[in-house]
Amino acid sequence: MATKTDVPTPTSGYQLTDKDFRQINIRNLFLFQWGWNYEKMQASGYLYIMLPQLRKIYGDDREGLKKVLKMQDQFFNTSNFFNTIITGIDLALEEKEGTASIDTVAGLKAGLMGPFAAIGDSIFAALIPAIMGAIAANMAVQGNAVGCFLWMAVDFVIMWFRWIQLKFAYKQGVTLVTKMQGTLNALTDAATLLGVFIVGALVATLVNVKVIYVAHIGKMAINFQDKIDMILPKLVPALVVGAIYWMLGRKRMTSTRAIFIVIIVTIALSALGILGPQ
Repeated sequence: MATKTDVPTPTSGYQLTDKDFRQINIRNLFLFQWGWNYEKMQASGYLYIMLPQLRKIYGDDREGLKKVLKMQDQFFNTSNFFNTIITGIDLALEEKEGTASIDTVAGLKAGLMGPFAAIGDSIFAALIPAIMGAIAANMAVQGNAVGCFLWMAVDFVIMWFRWIQLKFAYKQGVTLVTKMQGTLNALTDAATLLGVFIVGALVATLVNVKVIYVAHIGKMAINFQDKIDMILPKLVPALVVGAIYWMLGRKRMTSTRAIFIVIIVTIALSALGILGPQ
């Protein structure tokens, strides 16, 4: 027999305002990762950013709020750049259906956190910083102050994107999931292709490694770098990056170990007069 607390209860009728969206966004930008732990990862942060709004939505229904809080404190981990899309859809459902939406919200969070983690982190945590950071750094190295402002502008654009997505997702509700599915897949494929292309260009532009060793046979000098350039310009930087990439794929190899190996090998080869920047 169902108990009183098992019966779905309606909400207080409260509808979120711009003030609520602003509060959620501020908490999300600065406090979302507070409370991260290995057991539930971002669960407490996800609950914290929307807790005041959940209290308003459920009003005096303390039992309903307890059930929702228990559900919201389940394991959650996704990209920091897409998490408020899930929050917006979540709040739209709970505002409309109350505790009747608990199972739907739990399934929504479990189903979206994985895809959004892959897409958000690959684009906003890897691709854009790598491309724009390299461009900005290259400009700064050449004495162009625009590089500094370019990097800050990119950060502001990303923060603006994180800010507007909450209200957009709230208004669209669950229909946003089906609408964005094809677009996100196409965007991911395009971003991946662009990323591979840009990384190749950055290797040729920013990795400055040359064979400086010159062999002398009698009166003839053989410049190995000139011979390599005749075969394929920028071949040495490509081989270096390829070797590091292969090394990072080996068992028990970490990025820290790879960095120290690169430092030791380059110092040794430079001291022997084999490799150098010139």
